[in-house]
Order: sequence, then structure tokens, then C-alpha cells
Amino acid sequence: MIERLYDIFQQCSCVTTDSRNCPQDSLFIALKGANFNGNAFASKALEAGSRYVVIDEEEYLPAGDERYFLVDDCLQALQQLANYHRRQLGAPVPSVPDAHTGIPVIGITGTNGKTTTKELTAAVLSKKYRVLYTQGNLNNSIGVPMTVLRLKPEHQIAIIEMGASHPGDIQELVNVSEPNVGLITNVGRAHLQGFGSFEGVKRTKGELYDFLRQTNGEVIVNADSTDLMQMVKERGLERVTCYGGQAEGVAVRGRIAEHSALLHFQWKTEEGEWHDVQTHLIGDYNLSNMLAAISLGLKYHVPEDLVCEALQEYEPHNNRSQLTKTERNVLIVDAYNANPTSMKAAIDNFHLLDADNKMLILGEMRELGADSAQEHRQVIRLIQEYGFKDVILVGQEFMYEGNPFRCFADVEALKETLKEQQPQGKCILIKGSNGTRLFTLPELL
Repeated sequence: MIERLYDIFQQCSCVTTDSRNCPQDSLFIALKGANFNGNAFASKALEAGSRYVVIDEEEYLPAGDERYFLVDDCLQALQQLANYHRRQLGAPVPSVPDAHTGIPVIGITGTNGKTTTKELTAAVLSKKYRVLYTQGNLNNSIGVPMTVLRLKPEHQIAIIEMGASHPGDIQELVNVSEPNVGLITNVGRAHLQGFGSFEGVKRTKGELYDFLRQTNGEVIVNADSTDLMQMVKERGLERVTCYGGQAEGVAVRGRIAEHSALLHFQWKTEEGEWHDVQTHLIGDYNLSNMLAAISLGLKYHVPEDLVCEALQEYEPHNNRSQLTKTERNVLIVDAYNANPTSMKAAIDNFHLLDADNKMLILGEMRELGADSAQEHRQVIRLIQEYGFKDVILVGQEFMYEGNPFRCFADVEALKETLKEQQPQGKCILIKGSNGTRLFTLPELL
């Protein structure tokens, strides 16, 4: 079945799962969701330009139409097709370090920073190679195979971001992408509702390490993280390259040059000279993401001056660690996602920032399950410890008796207030889970 499907794939211009976006000669794969059934739109996909469609419900199969390809499960077929394609362009050889028949793949996951690290790594490697990398945050059971299927023979390296919210998610994605090298940015308290506990987070993220152990792949690890180093040790991983700011004996070392609005840092190899890098990223917590990208760049022999150039040129987007100056205020916008670990890092960094008239606008953290109330109270305690006074909180989890700060049920309620009471001359940190939609606030500030 997979050989026949792959033959069809090779005849098509690209793969799509959206019947509203079917480029000419594309392959449409009919996925299902809670509120839609792609099988019902297969005929429309053909009308819109698709050359073939893959379905998994026989009732939608017209008699004698060879443009339809019937499978048992479309999502499984998508993943199997992607893995087959991956293997045609090169896959790990377990018995031989670094052996592969074609394009090496870097797998990146972690609680926080995986998208930024992926973007930084792509910027660095693009100085020397033709790089395919995950667009946006298409890092789930659909996004990863779709990314792998974009891989072409002319690419020289691929970077695949992998997200997870339940046990087994990373295992599913590494089985599709088969990385040669892997990096876990960190492990923290996020998606606890799905993982069950912090130990569940570590086990799931560690599925990347498990795959690399089985295939004799290489791990790039932040030696400053006791959790990651323990996970490496528990698995007996041997091919390990370390980076960090505190730990001894690392291949790449970094340090903060000055605590300013935009990250300014220095780095060096074990035997090399210090390099000075002024970035466009906010937050000292991004130092580890920079060092990860540097480590991956050096592994693939990108010259050190080009590594620095790439990091200095990189500008964040999608509401991640962005510094924005409006007519009235300076905004630090980090409103794409939030969990206890990233929230603390953002507030810690904001506290260290040398700025006047600081103001916090924080949105609630989602998917924390039974720990949610406790984690939101911990955020309040941290704000109080640092002495922040000008604070606005958004979301039901913050609205409990005894909370000393201004609270709004949702961002729309806050917007109405901001239209009447506009902050002026403030340095404002905007941080919250994507679902709180705090990213819609800058136009009012």
C-alpha cells in the first residue's frame, strides 16, 4: 500500500489537508477532527485542483474513479507516507555513528523555547546549507509529517520541531521523522492536565532521547539543567555534546554581557576566544536557546563568524520575545504561550530589567489540570515578592478572593478599560497563554 501511495505522492506537486487550499496537482489527504470529516470534501478538493485524494471511508469512494485512494486511516497513512519519504532521503543507521544515506534530521522538543531554538538553529545553519525547517509551530501529529513531506533532494539538512501534550506524543513523531540528532530545550511544568505530572513531562520529552539511544544518534544537551542531565545519564547515552553557562567541561559556554532590554551575550568554545553577540531577542532566559543553536551550528561546521552573524540578524516574530515601541509605551510581548516555568522566567527577567514605570499584564496559564489554582497563586506570590504594583491579570484562574491586583475575566473586558484608561510612559510585559489572546492588546497600548 505505502509503495503505491508514495508513487501517487511523487506525481503530485504537494500535500494538503485543507479542501479550501488545494494547489494544482496536489495530493489531498482527508483527515478528521471533532467538527469535520475530510472525506466529505474529497470531491471538492479534486474540483479545486488536487490530482489525487486519500480517503478512509468507503462510502465516499466513487466507482471507477482512479483519483481516489482508499486507506484504513488517513492520519496513519499521512504519517507512514512521511516516514517512507524520510527513508528515501536518508535515515539513521543504528550501528554506525552519523551514518545516513542522505539528509540529516535534527529533532527539537522541550517545554519552553523549542520554536525559538528551531528558528535560531535554522538561521545559523542557513548560513551554510539549504535548510528545511518546521514553519510556525506545526509540530504535532499532522504538522510533523507535513513538514517531512516538504523535504526535497536539494535540501541539505532538516530541523523538525516536535510538540507534546500527552504521553507517547514524542515517540509518535520521532517514528515519523527519525532524527539523527536531538535536543530537548528544557523540561518544565506545562500541559500537566495531559501528562499527569512533571515526571510525565520528563518521560514524554525523554522519548526523543530513547529513540536516539536506539539508533546511536547524538544528543545536544544543556548541562545547566539537572533534569536533562539526569535523563541523559539514566538512558546511558554516550554521544552527548553539552552547552551551558554554569556547568564545567561544556563544548559551548555562554554568559550574559549586560542585563538590557535585548539579550546581549558572549560565547566561546572550550578552547576558543569569546564572541560578543547583540541580539534582537528579549530575555536573558533566551541565552540557553542561543547556545543550543550555536552548538548545532558548530556540529555541522558553520564558521564561528557566520554563527554570530546569524544570531545578530535574527528578529523574533509571532509574539515571542518581541520588543515593540509604540507612541506611548515600550512593550515586551511574549504572549504566544505560558506555563509556570516560562511565566517565572519572564517575570524574573522583567524584574532584572533596568527600566522605569514597569507594568505587568499577565494572562492565565492553560492546561494545568489540578495544579492550576496553586500555580496561579504562585505567580501572584512571585509578583508580590518582587514588589510590582502596576499589575493587570486576565483570566478566571486569577479571580480568587484575596488577590490584591486588578483582574479581568477575559481580554475583551480589559480592552474596554484600556480604551478609557490608556497607560502612558510604561514599560509593559505582556505574557499569557495563547488562548487568552493578549497578543491583541498592543494596538491599544
